Order: sequence, then structure tokens, then C-alpha cells
Amino acid sequence: MINLEKIFADGIDTSFLLEIGLRSAIMFLLILTILRLSGRRGVRQLTLFEVAIIIGLGSAAGDPMFQEDIPIFYAVVVFICVIAIYKMITWITSKSEKVAQMLEGKVLPVVKDGVFDIKNENDNTFSRMEFFSELRNLNVEHLGQVKEGVLEVDGTMSVLFYPDEETKYGLPLFPSSYKEVDINMNEGPFACMHCGNVLTQIIDGMPHCPRCKRTKWAKAMNSKRV
Repeated sequence: MINLEKIFADGIDTSFLLEIGLRSAIMFLLILTILRLSGRRGVRQLTLFEVAIIIGLGSAAGDPMFQEDIPIFYAVVVFICVIAIYKMITWITSKSEKVAQMLEGKVLPVVKDGVFDIKNENDNTFSRMEFFSELRNLNVEHLGQVKEGVLEVDGTMSVLFYPDEETKYGLPLFPSSYKEVDINMNEGPFACMHCGNVLTQIIDGMPHCPRCKRTKWAKAMNSKRV
């Protein structure tokens, strides 16, 4: 039988419970103070550098909340050191682009002129399906609507759209349209399902995409943005 009392209450020192509550309240207020001192107004996507800072602060804050033998002063010293390092590295990255790219990464081109940028296809930052998802979240129906799209260092996608009158044929991004078709049984234009390259027609016996050499094609779309 599972002894629930042993799991949840074994060895509890009831006289220490009030102190745990006080320690937790103090550490929570310290965390809020330190995060405000870091200069951030809120949290959306975090860079790897900022994630490392959060993990460091969390580790330093968690233990003093319930471990009687760890003074809160130790955590305060850790917080001061971490925020000092954060400010120093932030200043260095503002002066050196190479250091900034090393710590935070760099912007990754994803879409250019209505097709995927295959020069960076070996970069494992995102899978192709994740790019599809990010673009769909921005109400992009097909790549022909996108003039340029980049993956920011914080993981968000930034997109520039073509005006409606300049919308091209492009690779559909929604599952209902992103389907392989038989190029010999359908009329073009066709979009390569790998890179998004669009051909108005494909010569019999040459089904390979001239841009990426893949062989799967979907029916291209040129609908305007809603």
C-alpha cells in the first residue's frame, strides 16, 4: 500500500512552516525586483542568454525558500552577481556584433520573394513544419503573399507582405491545400513542396524542381490576403 502520509508529510517540522511562507514571500519579491532591474518590461520569447539568467535566478531563489540552513543573504549575493554579469554582457553585446551573435544567435532568413530560403535549410533552429505553423499564425495562406520573412533571435517570425496587386502564385501552407498532385493529371502552375519554387508548367519527363531537385509538387495558389 502507498503511504500517502509518508509521501506528503513525513518529517515535517510544523514550527518551520511559517518561516517557509515568509522566506517564499521575500524571495518572490526579490525575484520581481531583480527582473525589473534587468530592464525588461515583460516576457515574450526569451533568448538563450536570458533563459540562462532565469534558470540561474530560479535556482538561487528556490533553495532558500524551504531550506533552513541556507540564509536568504546568500541568495541576495547571487542575485547581485547575476544581474551585474547580465548588465555587463548586455553592454558588451551592444558594442560587439560578433559577441551578440555568439550569445543570442542571428536573424535567420526564411522566405525571400515568395520561396523558402534553402541556403539555410541545414540550420536546425526550426523544422519546415514549424515555419508553416508560424506563417499560418500570421494569416499567410501561401508563400506567394510573402515578400520576405525572417526568424528573429527570440524565436518570433517577422514578415513583409506583397501588396494585393503584386501577389504571386505560391506554395499553399494549410493542410487542406498542401497536398501532392500528379503533375501529368493537373494543370499548372505547380509549387515545389520543399522550397516553394513555382513553375507554370512542367515538361514531361522532368519532374525535378530546378531549384532544390525535389520531385513533389502541390497546386500553387495566388489568392489575395484577407
